Amino acid sequence: MNDDNRKLMGISLQTSTDRFAVCYSQVKATQDHRHIDVSPYLQPNDTTRLRLNSKKTKKTPLLMIKNKIRLSLFSAISTTLFSTASMAHSGVELTSQDWQVACDNTRTCRLAGYQAENNSEFPISVLLTRRAGANASVDGKVKIGGAKESSSKALMKLGNRHRISLFINDKDYGETQPFSATAGSAELTKTQVTALLEALTKSSNIELVLRNSRWQLSDKGASAVMLKADEAQGRVGTSSAFIDHASAVKPNSGVLAPKAAPTLRFVAPKPNAAVNDKKKFVMKSSQLAALMKGTIKDVDGDCPNLSDKSPWRVSRLNSSKLIAQHDCWTSAYNTGAGAWVINDTKPYNPTLVTTNATDYDKGIVTSVQKGRGIGDCLTKTDWIWTGKSFEKSHESSTGLCRMIEAGGAWQLPTYVTEVKTSK
Repeated sequence: MNDDNRKLMGISLQTSTDRFAVCYSQVKATQDHRHIDVSPYLQPNDTTRLRLNSKKTKKTPLLMIKNKIRLSLFSAISTTLFSTASMAHSGVELTSQDWQVACDNTRTCRLAGYQAENNSEFPISVLLTRRAGANASVDGKVKIGGAKESSSKALMKLGNRHRISLFINDKDYGETQPFSATAGSAELTKTQVTALLEALTKSSNIELVLRNSRWQLSDKGASAVMLKADEAQGRVGTSSAFIDHASAVKPNSGVLAPKAAPTLRFVAPKPNAAVNDKKKFVMKSSQLAALMKGTIKDVDGDCPNLSDKSPWRVSRLNSSKLIAQHDCWTSAYNTGAGAWVINDTKPYNPTLVTTNATDYDKGIVTSVQKGRGIGDCLTKTDWIWTGKSFEKSHESSTGLCRMIEAGGAWQLPTYVTEVKTSK
């Protein structure tokens, strides 16, 4: 979605108001040069044609220039099956109906499920987290949405003394751990997680109950994302798999081990670095725009405002390098600015960081984009200054747009790093 970090190939979308209609023929996901057919685990109305491979392709432009409409691809997550292949700075993602999975570059997978899309009066979400490794357990949390008045009234009853009960097919699986008002969620017990994982592989009636209030968790799409998590962690065919673990034919010794997060070293910019007067940076806006155009493959699509008369923002990073910023695009509820690193003298050698920046502060470029106008789902990417360049340090979303809470229900990273600060 941002900066060619995700691949979308062969996807046919027809847009209507906040919905995407898609045509299904066959679904295959390719990860690490292996194919896995998820078709048997999709619901009949999971409709998409998606082909992924390891070859780099041109990014699908998200801007309809003729009508000046930027389509938020993230909003498609709410209604379609959506998958991306692993790239150098990305993990694995799949969304099917009311469930999604995001596996980051350390191979930790997070599966999030929600109420059915047409059941918004009592919004709810469950998060299941599993690290890589043969013996990794599954942790579960539940979050009750407070965006709707019906849920807000029920939430007012909650405190650290109150617990939420899990019912599956009318069977009581006990109470969760105490509800945390600070976190806005409650941890599921091991018994509840085990029962929930089993229920999600088939058609089940799953309810979270607090006194007279009941929230129904959808099982639609769960099998598909569970299978995708198994594939990402190398569990398919083993006894530790979410899907078909009872018919295991492979040993758990073949399950992929966790990967260490890349280490980045953050270097604080020196905006007051001593500079020779002969090196004073002076350049017209039109010259800067012309210089930066060569760094963008699709200027009309990614930065149509590059040549307008809005001002450039230039800050010093050190004694020889600058960060230059300019507004690139504006949509109904999102904006994006271009950020470039340039030398302060010829040759300027501009390097593009992103055309989707929303903030720059003391060596950190950030992009935060809404999935829809009310802001109940976001995507976020950070780049940090390492002394020579800006490197991506974090990429995540907050889940589906399901009215759980402002800003989204969970943190679902697809790329994480360990950041150390140079003294």
